Amino acid sequence: MAEEDYSGAAPHEPYAVWKYAGYRRFLIGSFVAAFGGQMAAVAVSWQVYRMTGSATALGLLGLVNVIPLLALSLPAGMLADHADRRKVVRISAAGIAVLSLALAALSYWQDEVPRLPWLEAGNRWLAAIAGVFEREVDPATLNFSHPALPLLYLILFLMAVLRIGGMSSRAALVPLLVPAKRLSSAVTWNSSAFEIATMAGPALGGFLIAWMGFPLIYVINAGCAAALAFLLVGMHYAETPPPPAEPPSLRGMMAGAGFIWSRKRILAACTLDLFAVLLGGVTVLLPVYADRILGVGPVGLGWLRAAPCAGAFAMAMWMAHRRPFQTPGIILLWAVAGFGASILVFGLSTSLWLSLLALFATGVFDNVSVIVRHSLVQLLTPNHLRGRVVSVNQIFIGSSNEIGALRAGLMAALLGPVAAVVWGGIGTILVVLVVFKTVPQLRTTPALDRLRPE
Repeated sequence: MAEEDYSGAAPHEPYAVWKYAGYRRFLIGSFVAAFGGQMAAVAVSWQVYRMTGSATALGLLGLVNVIPLLALSLPAGMLADHADRRKVVRISAAGIAVLSLALAALSYWQDEVPRLPWLEAGNRWLAAIAGVFEREVDPATLNFSHPALPLLYLILFLMAVLRIGGMSSRAALVPLLVPAKRLSSAVTWNSSAFEIATMAGPALGGFLIAWMGFPLIYVINAGCAAALAFLLVGMHYAETPPPPAEPPSLRGMMAGAGFIWSRKRILAACTLDLFAVLLGGVTVLLPVYADRILGVGPVGLGWLRAAPCAGAFAMAMWMAHRRPFQTPGIILLWAVAGFGASILVFGLSTSLWLSLLALFATGVFDNVSVIVRHSLVQLLTPNHLRGRVVSVNQIFIGSSNEIGALRAGLMAALLGPVAAVVWGGIGTILVVLVVFKTVPQLRTTPALDRLRPE
């Protein structure tokens, strides 16, 4: 059982996972792909905001991503448990590379896009949605007339479909690339690599937007996604996974949800992440803060996007060199509460340096939450269920990010960006108090290096 004391736990060796060739290739490819994706994300948000001047338009970026997430995550989890996960990730990455090139072409030739009737209809639809929510700006300052705008949303939707299709397979690959005794360390290094990418990507992206425009960002992202696909060619597992125990079915597809529901520790960790990011996420509003509140432009936007990642990277590197948490549940609760408090400070700040410090702190606390949650999911789940369990976990993560972006954008349009951020921080702290009282199992979670699949 998960609470058994494993006296034979491996000594802590922070760099031991690097000796596994398959894991090295996967980690490098994932880092490069994340780096390009983060550059593209900051470019897209700034491009849409400069095109429209609308917080609602930023919120709709979340909707574009959450529809494929909710529709495809469970089938993608089933696919991860019944197909070669390496092949699924390669196809996903290659498709994203092609679509990113299409995004680059659209941005380069955006003034040549004809005003086709269906594009005009798309802009009218977007303008109508913005008209419902925008109360903080003069409607005359909003612009939903560019024919490239609906095409941009369409390409982003298709990219989201491919990303969600490969997401469960990518996450479920890690336990096959290292022995179980090294899995917690591998999860920490994954987080570290991701945070480096999400720190450097937006910062560099902000400079490149200011100096060279949007198309170059999307070309770089295409190359980064292609690099992941290339590195996975010929990659070997550390151990050959057993064949699926059952054929694909609707009942089997729901097995991941049933597993999480029966494991209250995993359920509580996922719930904390869901509501923390749903209520406390501010990334989509950073262009508004950079423009209206802090007045720092695209370069400052890049630094704002990078600040949480800098904090997360600092925390991840510290955790990579220490033993796994001995009281992970209690630490998780404090981390999410600290995240909410940091969001509250950022929302009230009018100083660039205080804003950067607050965002740095959100990254520190968020990284603790990420490592604890991913470790619980990977360590407590048997391999034949990992794809489906990860897919449900991705619904928690992705829906909180994307619906949170929609929530923040619409709330900012109605009440203003400061109110949207401040109330989100307060709500995050309240969620921590509720989980603390209602899920005592989380507080008694054993040390991460003692957990094994049930």
